[in-house]
Amino acid sequence: MRKIIAAINLTLDGFCDHTAMIADEELHDHYTELLRIAGAMLYGRITYQLMENYWPTVVKTPTGNKPMDDFAVALENIPKVVFSRTLDQVGWKNVRLAKGSLEEEVSALRQQPGEDIFVGSPGLISTLTNLNLIDEYQLCVHPVIAGSGLPLFRDINDRIVLRRLKTKNFGSGAMVHYYEPVSV
Repeated sequence: MRKIIAAINLTLDGFCDHTAMIADEELHDHYTELLRIAGAMLYGRITYQLMENYWPTVVKTPTGNKPMDDFAVALENIPKVVFSRTLDQVGWKNVRLAKGSLEEEVSALRQQPGEDIFVGSPGLISTLTNLNLIDEYQLCVHPVIAGSGLPLFRDINDRIVLRRLKTKNFGSGAMVHYYEPVSV
């Protein structure tokens, strides 16, 4: 069975705001490697549209920054599943618009053969957390206090205890914390 892994960047105060992050070469290399070993990426509409509006243009017109350009290519090539009640179509390469319920679609995906599935949208991470469908959290915390924004864990129904698996430090001061839920 494939694992469902929540992999996301957030500020020290728990907000998801891509404009507040330190997206340096080391971070792009890290996420490029994740994409290369992943079986699929799951997105909600908002995150998908943010990604679709930027990264395909980097593939077509590379920036000259190798880590950023490599990330764009890896993201272009990975299968992507978008969960949305309002989108009728998607236009990016390797994208499928999910039609069934989130719980049914993700449960079916995890049963298929292949590599682990990564979730990169705050809303999906919260919903899948409430459904007990996240097997691992890879939370990259940046040394930035945003003060406001979209909190990662909003609308969580119950207390969840996590066990730390490991950490990874970046030169920027960002740190990925790897956790798995434990039964209590």
